[in-house]
Amino acid sequence: MRAGALIIIFALVLALTGYVGWHLWRITPQGWKWAVVGVFVLWMASFFVGHAINDRIPMRAASVLYETGNTWLIAFLYLLLIFFIADLATLCHVLPKAFLKDSLAGLGTVIGIVAVILTMGGIHYHHKFREEQTITTAKPLEKPLTIVLASDLHIGYHNRKAELARWIGLINAEKPDLVLFCGDVIDLSLRPVMEGNYAEEFHRVEAPMMTVLGNHEFYGNLDRAEQFFRDAGILLLKDSVAHFKGVDIIGRNDRTSRERADMLDLAKGLEGFTLVLDHQPYHLEEAEQAGIDFQFSGHTHRGQVWPLSWVTDAMYEKAWGHHRRGNTQYYVSSGLGIWGAKIRVGTRSEYLVLHLVNE
Repeated sequence: MRAGALIIIFALVLALTGYVGWHLWRITPQGWKWAVVGVFVLWMASFFVGHAINDRIPMRAASVLYETGNTWLIAFLYLLLIFFIADLATLCHVLPKAFLKDSLAGLGTVIGIVAVILTMGGIHYHHKFREEQTITTAKPLEKPLTIVLASDLHIGYHNRKAELARWIGLINAEKPDLVLFCGDVIDLSLRPVMEGNYAEEFHRVEAPMMTVLGNHEFYGNLDRAEQFFRDAGILLLKDSVAHFKGVDIIGRNDRTSRERADMLDLAKGLEGFTLVLDHQPYHLEEAEQAGIDFQFSGHTHRGQVWPLSWVTDAMYEKAWGHHRRGNTQYYVSSGLGIWGAKIRVGTRSEYLVLHLVNE
């Protein structure tokens, strides 16, 4: 069943790639067709080749290949959408057919639109949004608390050490009592974070840190990921509970693992303000049934770029933002970092500043 699904997906990708390639060939003026389509094919190849060899080539080359290849993926999506809309427009006689055949104006328009989207999406990604929330609780706290929560840093070949340092500066500016990361701290490969000693940057955080595993930690080397968290001074919660100044922090093992404790069992006997870290926001009813006060999740990125945000909105009960079920409050983050190309369209990179105060 799984092999059949992969074959169908692969065939669909080939068909869509052929559709875009054919349109590029058709719209490009004579004399430039092989060059334009050749660049598209080489750009596409950089995506697949990069993921295959990045861990075996020099670090600088791996970073360039990673960013170049993953940017192709976003460009391909928007080329597909543009050509699809253009085909509909010609069928409806809104757009002349000549615009899509041997047309310098057509080619320039298509490339220009994609270039603007990629450029503006890259600028937008680098702006980090500060989301703030205050929760008043009757449960006793040792003091009013400021907690910074972030998910999906995806540090690695693209979100490198200097970028991580900037994020830590944003975190420290909040003067937090506690910092919580909610999985996918590391991207697919541990090579850049280990060789670049990214762990030392986390020692600059001026508060205790805790995290849970995300699916990307499982996709990489889980043992090395856990060692990285120890080196970084980040407490890893795997279906376990930590206590901090009146807050009971439940860290769930990611659902990628086949071993995952029941939420009711983890919450049993807890009397403080209960805060759950669960990387993937599935089965939100479990926190409500367990009487959890607040759950923080990530994973969705809200699709990263429109219109994929429509897909995640349809897949999850809540793909991004504030949510409530009964007495349980939730925040699903679109992530501080990102997987793949550093481009966001219609979504945002963010962190949450949570204030907990007594009534």
